[in-house]
Amino acid sequence: MSPKKEWTFDAPPQPNGYYVGTSGWTYDIWQPTFFPESLPKAKFLPYYASRLTACEVNFTFRNRLSEKTALKWIAETPESFLFVCKAHQFITHIRRLKQCEEPVRNLATGMEPLFNAGRFGAVLFQLPPNLKADVAMLREFLASLPKWMKSAFEFRHETWLTDEIYKALADHNAALCIAETEDLATPEVLTTSFAYYRFRMPEYSPDAIKKLAERVKASRAKVETVFAFFKHDERPQSPLDAMDLLQRVLK
Repeated sequence: MSPKKEWTFDAPPQPNGYYVGTSGWTYDIWQPTFFPESLPKAKFLPYYASRLTACEVNFTFRNRLSEKTALKWIAETPESFLFVCKAHQFITHIRRLKQCEEPVRNLATGMEPLFNAGRFGAVLFQLPPNLKADVAMLREFLASLPKWMKSAFEFRHETWLTDEIYKALADHNAALCIAETEDLATPEVLTTSFAYYRFRMPEYSPDAIKKLAERVKASRAKVETVFAFFKHDERPQSPLDAMDLLQRVLK
């Protein structure tokens, strides 16, 4: 019986204010293009965190994050690596930002171990495409969030893309998620001390990634931190695109 392989990973890139990654990391289809073919799934996160500087966690959209899981993630990643948590669908798609005191408390409780360890990046509130703008509702919801909870909002109905909404975000130090999709392109408006990008097009050429890097670097010149995440999908190109972007912005 051959001895069990001991996996070691390269030192991760230093972020320098750029937190770049993908939406999730648990995808078998990424082997062997991104993950080594023989890498066990239990080692996916440590390997991912040796190549990229952050991850947008989809798990929290449908599940409550336990302290045990959060501490495991912290232990498996370098101190410079950050986690962004996608807010639970109960908040965004069922309650639709109304009467969310208890679910927001639950969300905060789940993320507190990450925050206490200095590993919390932000929380993403992705609103449903059929939810139209309501600035009073947004302001009330923003006021209910804990002060420590950095937040970004992805609006998927065009009625939200107005100066009134941007001011509400700015007044509460929340970010407008600059999302690039086939359905809607969000204006490049910075409303707080960090920028948040989601790149969701089906594919990106090297030239397209070069242009994304130029946009991200331009934003970094205006804010302290930039988050940028590529779509999780059925092809292993997303983490490679994220690595390409990260290498370009760190040059």
